[in-house]
Formats: sequence, C-alpha cells, structure tokens
Amino acid sequence: MGVQVPPGLPVTGVIVIESNKEINQGSEILKLMASLAILLGSIYVFYMYSDLSVLIRALLIIFSAVVATLIFFTTHRGSIFWSFLQGSRVEMRKVVWPTKEETLQTALTVFIFVLILGIFFWLLDFLLLFVTTFIRG
Repeated sequence: MGVQVPPGLPVTGVIVIESNKEINQGSEILKLMASLAILLGSIYVFYMYSDLSVLIRALLIIFSAVVATLIFFTTHRGSIFWSFLQGSRVEMRKVVWPTKEETLQTALTVFIFVLILGIFFWLLDFLLLFVTTFIRG
C-alpha cells in the first residue's frame, strides 16, 4: 500500500505509506469508538450542564476535541490521514498563487461579464414580455 506515481513524473516530495505491521482490528475499533465517545460526551456535557460558564464548557469541548484527535491519530486510519495532510502541505507549497494585480483583473473581468449578461437577460425578458403582450392583445 502506498502512493503510486505515474511514469514520467518526479518522485521528489512523495510520501509513501508502508504498512508492514499487523493491524489489531479490535484495538483500532476500540480507539475509534473511544474517540467518538469523548466527542459525544463533551457535547452532551455542554448542553446538559448549561448552568456552568460558557467559557468552561467551550474549553471542555476544545480539550475533548484535542484528546479525541490524538487518540484518532494513534490508529492506522489516523496515520494514513496524517500522511495525507503532510502530502497536502507539500502540494500547497507547489501552487503558484496569483498576484494582487492578477486577482483584481480577474475579479473585474468577472464583474463586467456578469453585468453584460444581466443587461442581456433584462433586455430579453423585456422583449419576451412585449411579444407576449402583443400576441395576447
């Protein structure tokens, strides 16, 4: 199991996931269920103990989410997801983002195009209204 690189593409920056270790399905399911139970439990506490401060309840949710995420990342699926996130960061760095000037020009072009189409459809609507009014008498 791993990332397959098509022929002809450079292999630099590719993160390969190797699973030579045997996965214990029971412990994986237990960890995933524990992670889900922590999240659901914190949501339950948030709504059932409304007499507590909102700050305390919000901190409880944040802390529970962090703990649940850490538990999730100890699973096989979590390690695959972590590798995916690392690969995404590599790809984000490869993107060439437009300059401010290019962004402004593109936005202005889209605005003008939408304005022209709006005027066209308004005129078309006016023409169709005139024709149907003329036909109906």
